[in-house]
Amino acid sequence: MFPSKFPVYTNLLEAAGYHVGFTAKGWGPGDFAAGGFKHNPAGTQYNQFKNKPPTSGIAAIDYAANFKAFLDKRPKGAPFCFWYGGHEPHRAYEAGSGLKAGKKLADVTVPPYLPDTDIVRSDLLDYALEIEWYDNHLGRMLKTLEEMGELDNTIIVSTSDNGMPFPRVKGHIFEDACHLPLAIRWPAGGVKGGRKIDDFVSYIDYAPTFLTAAGLQPDPGMTGKSLLPILTAAGSGQVDPARDHVILGRERTDVGRENDVGFPVRAIRTKDFLYVHNFAPDRWPCGNPETGFQDTDDSPTKSLLLKQKEQGEYKYFDLAMAKRPGEELYVLSTDPGTVTNLAADAKLADAKAKLWAQLQRELQAQQDPRILGKGDVFDHYQYVGAKNKSWSARTQKQPAEPKKSGE
Repeated sequence: MFPSKFPVYTNLLEAAGYHVGFTAKGWGPGDFAAGGFKHNPAGTQYNQFKNKPPTSGIAAIDYAANFKAFLDKRPKGAPFCFWYGGHEPHRAYEAGSGLKAGKKLADVTVPPYLPDTDIVRSDLLDYALEIEWYDNHLGRMLKTLEEMGELDNTIIVSTSDNGMPFPRVKGHIFEDACHLPLAIRWPAGGVKGGRKIDDFVSYIDYAPTFLTAAGLQPDPGMTGKSLLPILTAAGSGQVDPARDHVILGRERTDVGRENDVGFPVRAIRTKDFLYVHNFAPDRWPCGNPETGFQDTDDSPTKSLLLKQKEQGEYKYFDLAMAKRPGEELYVLSTDPGTVTNLAADAKLADAKAKLWAQLQRELQAQQDPRILGKGDVFDHYQYVGAKNKSWSARTQKQPAEPKKSGE
């Protein structure tokens, strides 16, 4: 349940006269009606227009047509706010769809935490094809705005809510899971194109940005900061020296452990380092083996890692799914894929201690229950899927726990 006592930017914009809506995925998973919301927090849903997708993995929703339907319903002259929550590139994909579309295995760059095989390359091509479907609909939406003369005066934000749905990425705290694409366009608001900004920003900054741009005051409970100062600044690179790090956290994503407890993690990312603190290193980070490591999406790549594990090849399974130590430290200049944990390196002991101290200070200032010794509260929130999937039902259908490397 999401209580409506917590203001969201869409409701604040709606109260100020904005026409608000979304297509496909809005806010979720959860029960917004039980929390007092009159509709999905993302706005009124527009999903009536369908199309014939090119693959079985792509949703039959015409996102761009639904955006036009949303605009057609707009009161004359009213400002608007629209959420395009495409289902792509969520899994499942049609296996081999990227190759069928003419993409080539040789063009793929495989990240260092995945095995470089044709199976993985093809899986990545299928992923790329779904991203292009998202891009195609976004392009059609921009064309609609251009035709109605609203393109330059509309703030357009294109980003992602997590990294790609591959092992060691989605649902985790490593670089490719949390360093996400972000493009923002608003010429009429003084945002000059062709710039690349290095400042650290976070999802919590979006709501204050939209509200400030609309001439409204962000709710006092919103802890993020508007991005307008760095968006309207001149030049590229680092704009605001204070934006030199970001705090990351994870509790529960999907299920896959007894009582559906999560894998609690906090991290700090600076220009040079990613420091990770795992609060429950005794737990499996991707869900338990007997449940099939449910916290990693099923895919040809995941199946390959599990097959390699059965054959005694542990490298990529261990990177993605094995239990992790209490601390991890990655040097980004030499290890952009964050695969070599240097937390035990004596040469980096001072740097690690400073990062952990800074992380603790900021978490304490936020009154994070995990750092205050009350983190178990996160493990007791009701999981929305619990009514349909019990632990016992899952464990009966899953294989026995595999051995770890070295056992």
